[in-house]
Amino acid sequence: MNDILRKQFLMHVGQTSPSPMMIEVARAEGTFFYTPEGKRYFDLVAGVSVNNVGHGNRKVIEAVQRQAADYMHIMVYGEMIERPQVEYARRIAALLPGGLDSVYFVNSGAEAVEGALKLAKRHTRRTEMISMRRAYHGSTHGAMSMMGAPEGEEWKAAFRPLLPDVRAIDYNSFEQLGLITERTACVLCEPVQGEAGVRLPAPGYLQALRKRCDEVGAMLIFDEIQTGLGRTGEMFACLKYGVAPDIICLAKAFGGGMPLGGFVARHEVMSDLTTDPALGHITTFGGHPVSCAAALAALDYLVDNRIVEDVERKGALFEKLVSQCRGVEEVRRSGLLMAVELGSSEKLYRIMSLFARRGIMSDWFLYCDTAFRISPPLTIADEEIAECCSIIESCLDDL
Repeated sequence: MNDILRKQFLMHVGQTSPSPMMIEVARAEGTFFYTPEGKRYFDLVAGVSVNNVGHGNRKVIEAVQRQAADYMHIMVYGEMIERPQVEYARRIAALLPGGLDSVYFVNSGAEAVEGALKLAKRHTRRTEMISMRRAYHGSTHGAMSMMGAPEGEEWKAAFRPLLPDVRAIDYNSFEQLGLITERTACVLCEPVQGEAGVRLPAPGYLQALRKRCDEVGAMLIFDEIQTGLGRTGEMFACLKYGVAPDIICLAKAFGGGMPLGGFVARHEVMSDLTTDPALGHITTFGGHPVSCAAALAALDYLVDNRIVEDVERKGALFEKLVSQCRGVEEVRRSGLLMAVELGSSEKLYRIMSLFARRGIMSDWFLYCDTAFRISPPLTIADEEIAECCSIIESCLDDL
């Protein structure tokens, strides 16, 4: 690595941890990214489920170039009619269940969560909000407030006081659904818990959650920031598991590699943000036309090439090959979102070091440091899966 660039990175770029990965990226293509020295890495993170259509996707690049040449930012969100924004909102609405037909565009997943929480409080005129333990929804104050205790306390303690009237229940606990009451404005839930280490819903749990919210008039919000746009083998996890929320939060792959987020609700619900007060939620760059053009191109690529239809088969192939490796205790999976359980944080940290040396980019989960992540671009080829699993096997053999 360029030592001067390394020092400038550490000095001038705000850091998120005491030990960043420090891998310099020169270019990226398909399933791989490369350093300036030419070292190739299998990307098993995909920007944390952002790069679903692969790195350097020509359709996305061309859409960005065309839109940047036409116009970029004109006016704050919601005032002007911008074709990429309108077309993308229409396409997303057509894919979602439950009459979710109005998209409010923002810049990121945390912002989508913030907007959804505000909308639920505004619509229900209630204040209590319920989240799931071991959930991660973002680092802004409202989203951080909904990070389920006790695991989330490590991130929350230094920033208290946070939002009041927030409580956490256990994901997959049917008994605790009774804690959702007529005081509850909303329940925020990942249909598949990501940072908990890919925890799938128990049979009937999401249906029971939906039923309880209906009984007490609480809004059900799904955080599909990691699971949306094909990651689980359906375009959205709510379709895979057969439950329609009242509001859905989207980001990561939603932008096709560009910064973009959104929360989606029925039009009559979303219109609550326009009055009492007007401008109940505002953003300057939300739904940026270049981001929406990239997102629309990425969605077209997924649909035209039937990428999502092959996700489950590819995920099953990954699971079969990795499960045969020495030291793997369990593979938890929904489509191409996987946690490979090693049962030990010590083993996990050692395997991360071996991966880095041998050209694999993976990481662990915020609430699960005993398993490593497999969430590659959905475009990964079978031969790439086989080669990658061979490297993983060699690393596990050397633990």
